[in-house]
Amino acid sequence: MRISGRANNELRKVEIIPDFLDHAEGSCLILFENTKVICAATIENKVPPFLKGTGTGWISAEYSLLPRSTSIRTEREAVKGKQTGRTHEIQRLIGRSLRAAFSLDNFGERQIKIDCDVIQADGGTRTASICGACVAIGLAIKKMRLKVNPFRNLVAAVSCGIVDGKVLLDLDFSEDSRAEVDANFVMIDTGGLVEIQATGEKNVFESSQLMEMLEFSRQGINQIFKIQKDILLG
Repeated sequence: MRISGRANNELRKVEIIPDFLDHAEGSCLILFENTKVICAATIENKVPPFLKGTGTGWISAEYSLLPRSTSIRTEREAVKGKQTGRTHEIQRLIGRSLRAAFSLDNFGERQIKIDCDVIQADGGTRTASICGACVAIGLAIKKMRLKVNPFRNLVAAVSCGIVDGKVLLDLDFSEDSRAEVDANFVMIDTGGLVEIQATGEKNVFESSQLMEMLEFSRQGINQIFKIQKDILLG
């Protein structure tokens, strides 16, 4: 039994509070129990220079850990004068995941910027950010009342790993910090895979274990899709 009491294939309690911020076009607070992320979508009537004149839109993401989101204060990257490689990698992952769910050709020359600010971290901050960002963008698009909805699919993500030889879904920090294998799965609601990140942190893993992680993740992500749909279709 896990320290949390969860079954090996059980998500943490997931909550999404929509319209969490007053000024953003779309926003939410997403909680995977003790992991808490504020996601805010901003829509701009311009695109990066490489897309000017194409009629196509764009989605980009920014991600940040607030100083006391962690047990020991995390220095602000603005104070350091540069972002870490981890931050760049997570931002690119969030952006890729959201673009996979979007028909950018149907959005015109507009850009959505999604800000994901972690206010409390207990593992799975990148996957929680993707799940919350999807809702924030969906809320922003609804307010635009476009003739053609460019939002084709929901997108969600969850972590999975191998700890003490067992496949576990949705690792919290205590599990993630000692995992032999750490993985993240991103999917759209029609069943397609957007991205798999899997690393043998302390050990190699078998293809059968990868398939077990994939199945656990698919089950968990389907539960997240239901939460997202209840908000966006409600």
